[in-house]
Amino acid sequence: MSHSPAPDNVLVDPPAGSLRGVVEDGLAVFRGVPYAAPPVGDLRWRAARPHPGWSGVRDATADGPSAPQMYREEGDPVLGGHGSPPFGEDCLTLDIWTPAADGARRPVLVWIHGGGFVSGSGSLPCYSGATFARDGDLVVVSINYRIGPLGYLYLGPYGDAPEEGGNHWLTDQLAALRWVKENIASFGGDPDRVTVAGQSGGAVSTAALVGHPQARGLIRRVVLQSPPLGLELPGPDAYLERTAAYLELCGAEDVHGLRALPWQDLIAAGAGLFAQTVQWGYWPTPFLPVIDGITLHHHPAESLLQAEAAGIDVVIGWTREEANFGFALDEGYAAATREQVTARIAQTFGGPSAAGVYEAYERARPGSRPADVLMDLITDELFRIPAVRLAEAMAEAGRPVRAYQFDLPTPAYEGRLGAAHCLELPFVFDNFDQWRHAPFLAGLAPVVRDGLAWTMHRAWIAFVRTGDPNHPDMPAWDPYDTGTRTTMRFDSVVTALGDLAGASRLLFGPGRPSA
Repeated sequence: MSHSPAPDNVLVDPPAGSLRGVVEDGLAVFRGVPYAAPPVGDLRWRAARPHPGWSGVRDATADGPSAPQMYREEGDPVLGGHGSPPFGEDCLTLDIWTPAADGARRPVLVWIHGGGFVSGSGSLPCYSGATFARDGDLVVVSINYRIGPLGYLYLGPYGDAPEEGGNHWLTDQLAALRWVKENIASFGGDPDRVTVAGQSGGAVSTAALVGHPQARGLIRRVVLQSPPLGLELPGPDAYLERTAAYLELCGAEDVHGLRALPWQDLIAAGAGLFAQTVQWGYWPTPFLPVIDGITLHHHPAESLLQAEAAGIDVVIGWTREEANFGFALDEGYAAATREQVTARIAQTFGGPSAAGVYEAYERARPGSRPADVLMDLITDELFRIPAVRLAEAMAEAGRPVRAYQFDLPTPAYEGRLGAAHCLELPFVFDNFDQWRHAPFLAGLAPVVRDGLAWTMHRAWIAFVRTGDPNHPDMPAWDPYDTGTRTTMRFDSVVTALGDLAGASRLLFGPGRPSA
């Protein structure tokens, strides 16, 4: 039961404890709600623990700290700066937007932010759940979780709880889903109709959660936006090479030495690991999930094919030029030679095939420079091909899945970004006013921009509500199957096409979803 003590405040009494939120534009909003114990002190590099709770009414009108991370005030040339949020280790909190904290049992959307496993925050204004809550009559939850070394460093023998494994980020997200299951009814949500959606690293998280034994009964459907499922994820032995390098950068011998350091030093050492692990022509990932056999038994791409994932509705998609986000504005890559790119292709396809693959990419994009071929290759091997292979495998197993490609190019930077990684986000949320800081949206024609956002935003709402993204203002979006391979193309004109990724699919041939 809830009541409003004042026109701009709202009280809710979920099992976790009483909360005071605020009314914003007709929505009840609760910010900085803890879903697990602060992972500080001896709980650094330990699995998420239940929150001890609180007495009285807890104020939930301000965001909690974002997870510690590298930060530049000016941001980057694609996404820009987000302002300077406070960072802190006491970051296991979530934000909630709801039309009313009543007994309506609305569908629930849980958002997991991306950021290359090292950056981002669920409380960024661009991830506000307000548009989904208002336009779709949904309850929206956005979570913060541990990232970078605090969330993804695998300690193994250097730690003090080997039975807990690694992937502390995953234990956080499981704790958040359990919290939603136990508490969301008090916010007007239906705990049995939960959709988890994520983008990039957050989509890898979402996939990992789907087939996880501890997530059974917590997820009804998922949206995977640009998951880099082509990443090779290390096992414990392979990861420990990174761990040893990181410990050396920190000047520590084990977890006890690491716990003696302030988080700022841990993040700075992460930048050093970034420099050590970067490879030419590859998306940089200093920290990765680890397939440790304890918290994570399968590559997240394969998690969706486990028995635990049966019956879960799936939307999966990618942008046409994912890799342009990280490479198109880099002058070092702009100067790449045909020989360099052919050598990089050989690392994926083998030396004898490399020249032919290069020529196939040239034919697919007439007038392409070596850098363009490289970016198309990275897009394919990291994003498009694993997503297509997953859709194929799910279709063959009789699992419901719908596929899309976001094609609308941005005119920013003389069009060099194309339809880059992250570009679909403001269209999905339909909240361009929250993306004013983002250079990559410059020059988009408002009528085209707003029309596509209307279509995508309402498709996502329809999917969250029913498991079917179709609505009257778009072409029929049929499930993906291995006959028609229907893929929705989101562009200035939205079109359902057969085998949209066919050229790349045939070039790479059959294979596992994760490779």
